[in-house]
Amino acid sequence: MRPINELIWHCTATPEGREVSVATIRQWHKDRGWSDIGYHKVVHLDGSVEDGRPESKVGAHCENHNTGTIGYVYVGGCDKNMKPKDTRTDAQKKTMLAITRAAIAKYGIKKVTGHNQYAAKACPSFDVRKDELGKLI
Repeated sequence: MRPINELIWHCTATPEGREVSVATIRQWHKDRGWSDIGYHKVVHLDGSVEDGRPESKVGAHCENHNTGTIGYVYVGGCDKNMKPKDTRTDAQKKTMLAITRAAIAKYGIKKVTGHNQYAAKACPSFDVRKDELGKLI
């Protein structure tokens, strides 16, 4: 298994309340020329989780920060006008905490961040450092 020391959170940048399948995200990423979905896990509106790219493989989720990291994404991140908004449902927040804790335990992760800490983007539409997710370590 490759060394993983950081988990980077993302959003799908889709409107609040609109579900998106792993298959759809995979197709978006393949259309960009990537080999597969860039994220390792997808958290749906109801809090269910689906695997994306195998965690044993380097992701394609954060330019210059894919090696040594895993990328998880929640569905949402925009309001109805496509402006950045923290749209996480209570179920998503609960699941995000659980799978972040599990990844910390499994891989010995030392850092939990948001995509916006590495790129001039709103993604994941909240500040992980000020969120409970960023305080798990």
